Amino acid sequence: MNGIIQPAPVRRSIAVKVSQKRAFEVFTGSIAAWWPRSHHIGESDIKSITIEPREGGRWYETGEDGVDTEWGRVLVWDPYGRLVLAWQVSAAFKYDPSLLTEVELNFTPIGERETRVELEHRNLERFGDKAEQVRGQIGAPGGWTKVLEEYAGFSAR
Repeated sequence: MNGIIQPAPVRRSIAVKVSQKRAFEVFTGSIAAWWPRSHHIGESDIKSITIEPREGGRWYETGEDGVDTEWGRVLVWDPYGRLVLAWQVSAAFKYDPSLLTEVELNFTPIGERETRVELEHRNLERFGDKAEQVRGQIGAPGGWTKVLEEYAGFSAR
């Protein structure tokens, strides 16, 4: 074994022109306002998205039809510096409680009113023979890059 994880995690970062506290609060508490509406796994369009503000809390969408669809759980809740979410969404983009990959976000101040937000989606090998396919999807411009761009645009308001 060469010690290299295959596939490599998807890593993205973006600077937002808000304080560290505000950056964390917008990501977690206002996610329903900025999350791309095209990025859902429920049967109907998204009405809202929720990250419950505690370790063990749920991360889920609520559809226009009123149905909650799980995405995962909060693994680490460390305001205002770090958030780790269990991503329990299969390669077919359906909730799978037996699958657990991780999305870690770090919020690092780079000035009084600017914060670097670094995202890492890891453990992609857990998708098995679909790992490279999933990495390609979430690593594409329409994946985590789009999510962070939408977040940064909303944060700047």
